[in-house]
Amino acid sequence: MIARLTGLLVEKQPPYVVIDVGGVGYQVEVPLGVFGELPELGEPVTLLTHMQVSQDHQTLYGFTAAGERALFLQLLKISGIGAKLALTILSGASGEDLARFVADGDAASLTRLPGIGRKTAERIIVELRDKLDQLPAALPGVGKAAADGAVGEASSALRALGYKPAEANRMVREAAEAGMDAETIIRRALQNAAKT
Repeated sequence: MIARLTGLLVEKQPPYVVIDVGGVGYQVEVPLGVFGELPELGEPVTLLTHMQVSQDHQTLYGFTAAGERALFLQLLKISGIGAKLALTILSGASGEDLARFVADGDAASLTRLPGIGRKTAERIIVELRDKLDQLPAALPGVGKAAADGAVGEASSALRALGYKPAEANRMVREAAEAGMDAETIIRRALQNAAKT
């Protein structure tokens, strides 16, 4: 498997780039956000890659950060999400945004991404929520989103109790403090609501 490529950037044609490594040009599909981070043509570049091999073709997917690749690999583990859709998701939302959507249980924001319906958005939230804490070292901002998972969980619980989403989010924001678990946030939010 090819895990990293270092060479000269010889072509940029969304959604792929071509990297010349020792006279061999490797076509690598990348999220749209990567294009802004790439050097000029003819300059050296390094991409972390994931190689996918199927019966009739081989495809390289490239990323500038280990966290992006880790998130891509987590998306591939979700039923119904293939490499093309995972790449589309990462093209439509940064890793930090995606982590925040998952931590907050924000299916509505996920459905705004191309190719993501309500069921797929809910599946992404369910499957990735517990895995966010495995990514913080590699993806800036994901650690915070994972820590905020208690906030998302508390908000979801309040919605399940019949509160409207905006009201549940407001209650949680007012009740939450750093380091609180979901149960404590819910208890405090309900106590605050009882006082008013």
